[in-house]
This record gives sequence, structure tokens and C-alpha cells, in this order.
Amino acid sequence: MVDHDFQFHFIEPDESISDFVENLGTFYNQSQEAKEVVIIPDGRIDLFFMQSSTHSFQVALIGLETYSEQRLIPPFTRAFVVSFKPIAVEYILDTSIADVLNSAKDLPVDFWNFQADDLQNFELCCAKATQKIKELIPKKTDDRKLKLFELLYASKGEMTVYKLSEKAGWSSRQINRYFTKQLGLSLKAYSTILRFRASLEHIAKGKLFPELNYTDQNHFIKEVKKFSGVAPKELSKNKNDRFVLLSVLKGK
Repeated sequence: MVDHDFQFHFIEPDESISDFVENLGTFYNQSQEAKEVVIIPDGRIDLFFMQSSTHSFQVALIGLETYSEQRLIPPFTRAFVVSFKPIAVEYILDTSIADVLNSAKDLPVDFWNFQADDLQNFELCCAKATQKIKELIPKKTDDRKLKLFELLYASKGEMTVYKLSEKAGWSSRQINRYFTKQLGLSLKAYSTILRFRASLEHIAKGKLFPELNYTDQNHFIKEVKKFSGVAPKELSKNKNDRFVLLSVLKGK
């Protein structure tokens, strides 16, 4: 069953900000009932601008997740979301998010000069966020960090810490210190989340067997359950579009 009262749309960012942003999105719960969703780890940091019939305009930064969590989206909630790659934490957001692992923090309501009325126009929100991020991109970035995240994404989290360290020209000890300080988890833990997310793309297509480097089917099922709370078969059914990330992947 598809929930027609819950509308969402996600797009890839402009190439000028794609080193730091994975996608831009919007969702709207146009029902009088709260919408139950399950948030599952996806390796992204989300910046939310939102308003509902019960809450005034608010801005929140959502840290990385390491397990699934059920949440309720209040009736008539409209949101605009910027989903960042981890490197943006240092270069665009200029803050550590280690303290918001599996949680969130409120930001000032005038953050980036967004207003409640902006949420009515997705194109306007995208243009406004893109312009702001372009202004924030520093003239100089650490090539090792850019290379590291490029390798992480390209390998879908399958490359060993040793190999990543070797190819990025950055010691594994320094990398782990960077991950722990900036994101609140180790490189290995983050890689595991990326591998799970890559598996989601297969599950969205009805492929319920491991296609990545899992030792066997049991290991695959165990990891999917660990991150989503359910087995691959149930995840694939995605009743009422509860797993929004999976719905987005199915819609690709």
C-alpha cells in the first residue's frame, strides 16, 4: 500500500556543490494524521527546514545514524532538506557533529536566511541553498580528505581502512581521529553504513541476496536487521512507505 498523503521529491545537487552535498529534497505530510516513518542509517548529515500545523518554523541539524528509529511526522508538515556528505561538516557547516550521533540539534530560525514561506517553493529553496553553499566553499580544501570521501563513495564502503589510507595518502590513525572528532564514529563503522546503504539499492529492486562483500546470506540478513530493524524481505515490502529512503530509491 502506498501512502498518497505523503509526498516527497529528491534531486541531485548542482555540480558546483556536489563534493559536499548528496541531494536536496522536500516532503509534505498533507494528511490530518501523523505519518509514521522509520529513519535508517544512510551515511548523510541532514539539514532540515520545516514547519507544521503544530510547530512554528524550525531549523535542525540531524547527525549520523547507526541504527533505525521510528519517528512521527506531524500533520501538514512541510520540509526542505539538504543531505550533506560528511566532508561538509568541516568545510560548509564548520562544526563537529560528534555530539549529535543518533540525535539532532536545533539551529537558529534565521539560519541561512530561510523563512517559512520559502518551503512552498522547492525550486526557490534549492537555488537559495545552492547559492549559500557555493559562498561557503573554502578556496582551499585538504586534497586527502576529498580523495578519501571520493574513494569511500566509489567503493560503497567496501575498501579496507588500510587501502583507503594508502590511496588517500593519509595515515589510518589520523583518519580515525578525524572521523571520531568530526562525526562521532570510526571510519570502519562509517564504511559499514555505506555498504548497508548500497545494499538498499539492491533491496529496492527486489534483490534480497547479498551483492556486495558479505561472507554469506546470514551475515547479510544480520546486518540489514541491525541497521533497519527488519529482515530484507520485510524491508522490501515497505508497507505505507514507512522506509522513506527505500521509497526514494524505488522511485529512481
